[in-house]
Amino acid sequence: MTDNDSTPMPAAELERSEKEERQRRTKIRELNDHLRRHGHGGVWRVTAGIAGLPPETARQVLKAVASFADFTDDNDPWGEHDCSVIEVADQWIIWKIDYCDRSQTYLSPDPANPKVTLCILTVMLGHEY
Repeated sequence: MTDNDSTPMPAAELERSEKEERQRRTKIRELNDHLRRHGHGGVWRVTAGIAGLPPETARQVLKAVASFADFTDDNDPWGEHDCSVIEVADQWIIWKIDYCDRSQTYLSPDPANPKVTLCILTVMLGHEY
């Protein structure tokens, strides 16, 4: 649609914007996976609940988050690999990635652009959400 929503956008423009959106989501997914798997490209934060777990359990939780690969249309509808709920050592764990501007004051204007985005991966116990 155009700005006034009265005239349909030409098919070529619509297809191009859909392609660009797919490329944008692919870039976000790649950045999120890199942060989660390798700890680069952002910061990891754990809540008090995770920090209070026995050290071996906390290590299991962080390893499970880093190695998580069971993304489906149900738990990842946008294909960005930005959150999940997992069970580790009889604990329900939630992890999620948020996108802030580099100063951590506002939301990022473009999560697909690491020059203007700080990705923050937060790991928490389910009841802390």
